Amino acid sequence: QVQLVESGGGLVQAGGSLRLSCAASGNIFSINTMGWYRQAPGKQRELVATVFNGGRTNYADSVKGRFTVSRDNAKNTMRLQMNSLKPEDTAVYYCNAAGFYGSNFWGQGTQVTVSS
Repeated sequence: QVQLVESGGGLVQAGGSLRLSCAASGNIFSINTMGWYRQAPGKQRELVATVFNGGRTNYADSVKGRFTVSRDNAKNTMRLQMNSLKPEDTAVYYCNAAGFYGSNFWGQGTQVTVSS
């Protein structure tokens, strides 16, 4: 099992920045890919950014150039630096860890609210 705990959400004005963190514990050696997802009210959960075990990253088009995902395997953490935030970025952000053998783990989520 892998436990994931997010932190760093909050309320920010449009154009501002926030940094989310995800701390992983448990069977961390089973983790392959880590990523951030978000879910806005009335919408499906969507992928925001992914960081693969080798460090390669992938972003949703809507956040490219504004968000940066990073992973520190030594500290078992993943971060999401969010700049130039927009009201449409408002959502609950979830940390995800995908294992090598098909397992999938989620954090409890952290609320990000961007006011206009």
